Amino acid sequence: MKILVCISHVPDTTSKITFRNENKEFEDGGVTFVINPYDEFCLTKAMMLKESNGATVTVLNVGPASTEPTLRKALAIGADDAVRIDAEAKDSFFVAKQIASHIDNTGYDMVFLGRESFDYNGGAVPGMVAELTNTSFVNACIGLELNGTEATLVREIDGGKETLQSSLPIIVAGQKGLVEEKDLRIPSMRGIMMARKKALNVVPAIDSENKMAVEFFELPVAKAACKMISPDNVEELVELLHKEAKVI
Repeated sequence: MKILVCISHVPDTTSKITFRNENKEFEDGGVTFVINPYDEFCLTKAMMLKESNGATVTVLNVGPASTEPTLRKALAIGADDAVRIDAEAKDSFFVAKQIASHIDNTGYDMVFLGRESFDYNGGAVPGMVAELTNTSFVNACIGLELNGTEATLVREIDGGKETLQSSLPIIVAGQKGLVEEKDLRIPSMRGIMMARKKALNVVPAIDSENKMAVEFFELPVAKAACKMISPDNVEELVELLHKEAKVI
């Protein structure tokens, strides 16, 4: 069985975000980058399937050379090899085209992508890849069991959960719940050393136009200072809610 895990190179959620060039570009200087958290759940599930079914796991990223440390971390966790498609990931359709082309040229039994990335939160790439490759697709997946070439999957829906069955190949957009947080893998020293010897293949991007362009970025409005009121002073609370907060 061949499994592909697509991973995004995203800023750590504790990083301070700023912009440059008149707020048209993200300032990445001094920012710590990590594997997209949703992709981590997918990578861990892929490692479990590797251990139980003898699968091989390839990790893929669309990005410049600066994303390679993230790929190396995935290799240290246990992936067998890595592919970096040499292009800036600035547009969902462009990224989906690159991934779809690799899938068509290589062939995989199962492809994992995080439901969305923690930087742009578009959630568009997994569905686009499924459409471009004409492959069965399950979004917001929180459970997966494999029996030969048949998969039983659980996904979140409004107000509940849905259980589905599909034959391979299949594309899965995973999230928290696909595995437990306690099961997420941390690279060991042995894994880090072995990762240095594993293949990291750099391939050129295929021609594909960008469907969108960033006009500018804008930080959210800063939270106002908290005003403390004595629990005995109900009249002041009502007055502030009426005149300042304007909620009553």
